[in-house]
Amino acid sequence: MDYRYLFPALVLTFVSYFLRAVRWKFLLLPIKRTRLSNLVSATMIGYMGNNVFPARLGEFMRAYALARRERLEFSAVFATLVVDRLCDGFTMLLVLVVAFFTVTLPPEKAGLHQQLMRGGYLMLGLYLVVIAFLVLLKQRTAWTLGVVRWLLTPLPTRFSSKIEDLLTSFIDGLRLSASPLQYLGIVASSLAIWATAIWPVDLLLRAFGLPMPVSASLFIMVFLVFAVMIPASPGSVGTYEYAGAVALTALGAKWEMSVSIALVIHALSFFPVIPVGFYYLWRDKLSVKDLRQNNETGEPA
Repeated sequence: MDYRYLFPALVLTFVSYFLRAVRWKFLLLPIKRTRLSNLVSATMIGYMGNNVFPARLGEFMRAYALARRERLEFSAVFATLVVDRLCDGFTMLLVLVVAFFTVTLPPEKAGLHQQLMRGGYLMLGLYLVVIAFLVLLKQRTAWTLGVVRWLLTPLPTRFSSKIEDLLTSFIDGLRLSASPLQYLGIVASSLAIWATAIWPVDLLLRAFGLPMPVSASLFIMVFLVFAVMIPASPGSVGTYEYAGAVALTALGAKWEMSVSIALVIHALSFFPVIPVGFYYLWRDKLSVKDLRQNNETGEPA
């Protein structure tokens, strides 16, 4: 491996995290003009949490850290993160479409194209259902909560009541901007986030002596995103490497080389953010216990 490619790839990875904080600022504008430094620290804490703790607990840690620093309601901050993930989903759908029409696979791997498109349709359907649910929840709150209550009838009353309370709190915090410029900022930052996330993949392919078209990096990133969506270990360790290796072998790389590249790609986004996240925890005088157990009311999350 040519290690000279590691530093620019690492810089681009952190630029991608920074751009996530910028997009989050646009999403939060209807609520408050937050400080970018607080957004950056909360973002790094959140991604550290996703790598260290199970069940993507970092998303709750990220929302709580910012809510505490900016004196905001946890539900309002968490609602913006749901929209944030929807932005990621639709950007990745765009990446998938571009990869599908530009990448060239060996004839024996042509079946992967169809599997990829099926995954894309499933992903699109999932995000459309989520958006439809959020719109109904916002526009027809009482009716939607009634449907949810009916669907949760077989479950214990304590559990169903908690779900209803969470949805009510969430919808109270969901506020969307009416400014076209803010939507433009969200779209531009989303494209920049994924450009700076995909570019390191291209650099690491070159580091291993496998220069490929940009479409190959897009193709690999789609597989990596699908792997992250699968509930697995903290940081998606294992599923991430397997998905990356499968994508690389489909592009013609040998299995051993593919596993090595996938390990390095994952390590680049996995290890550096952990000490940075813990640094921001120390700087902001927060504890992991607080971030894991509390929301804005001080009750268990």
